Amino acid sequence: MMINLPVWRFIGIFAAAYVGTRLLVPLNIRFSQTKGIMAMPNDRSIHSVPVPTAGGLSFGLVIILLQVIWGLINLENEYGASLIKLALISLLVIALGLFDDKYKSRVRYKLLGQVMITLLMFHAGYKVTYLTNPLGENFFLGSLSLPVTIIWFLLTMNAINLIDGLDGLASGITCIVSVVLAVTGMLSKNPLVLILAAILLGTNLAFLKYNFFPARIFMGDTGSLLIGLNIAAISSAGNTTFKGITTMTLMVPIIAMAIPIIDTSLAVFRRIGKGSIFRADKAHLHHYLLKLGLSQPTIALITYFITCLFGLAAIGFSFSSKKILFSLVVLLMAILIVLAYYLIHKGQKE
Repeated sequence: MMINLPVWRFIGIFAAAYVGTRLLVPLNIRFSQTKGIMAMPNDRSIHSVPVPTAGGLSFGLVIILLQVIWGLINLENEYGASLIKLALISLLVIALGLFDDKYKSRVRYKLLGQVMITLLMFHAGYKVTYLTNPLGENFFLGSLSLPVTIIWFLLTMNAINLIDGLDGLASGITCIVSVVLAVTGMLSKNPLVLILAAILLGTNLAFLKYNFFPARIFMGDTGSLLIGLNIAAISSAGNTTFKGITTMTLMVPIIAMAIPIIDTSLAVFRRIGKGSIFRADKAHLHHYLLKLGLSQPTIALITYFITCLFGLAAIGFSFSSKKILFSLVVLLMAILIVLAYYLIHKGQKE
């Protein structure tokens, strides 16, 4: 089933998300300061003064409210109930993130909570049932749907969480990825994808004003986990709720999120080599770029530019030959990985 969503409704949802977040962020800053939810400087942090965190609370509440409202308005449609289910689970994610921002829970317990959230998403209908095959027909996963869904949600949530180590980095990347997903949703006439992308874009664009260098508030786990959940939900909604759509499989968000996914993958292998995947470090790509003397705004803008390039390639899957674009994306990713290893090697010498 395909349902058209008028452009003015997309603009209206985006505007409501933007305005709502702009109004709540100043309140969120005061709330974090009052409740002592602060990111304190430590040996792994970049900032030198305490900064209010849990900023995801401001845009998270807006995301949930708009999902519930639009879900109730469209309850007779298939995607109305899906929006309400996502909103309820998002509320649990906010609670999990807020607890971690306040009390700094152990990584293994946080990961366990994420797995439980993913299982809820799977049973709510947000599941990966197809994998894109750029060389032919898509793969139907069948019984492999559950483990692939778990891996996908964990990868996306932690990719945003780990990339959120520099002012404006995670929120800026999210804005770009949201535009890519919105365009894909529009081309495939998928209202659920389009609505979720519009909400994510509006809220993060508003938050970016306060989060770009010098950041007045951090999104914290409250925001990064929620963003990751919603991006994973958008991509899984694209090939389950509307099974006839093949453009909205994992290939699009994977390409658009190339930098956080590569950074997360490198972090996993690096930590395994050091004996524990749960051991946090200060060895992400943006850390090495800082060691090379680049400023935070410069690193953020470079990352935005590269993300835009990958985003354009992702959108291209709807227009051109998948084989050609896949070859181009593989080449770009190979160059990015080589560049990442070069930066890491050079940064370690500094």
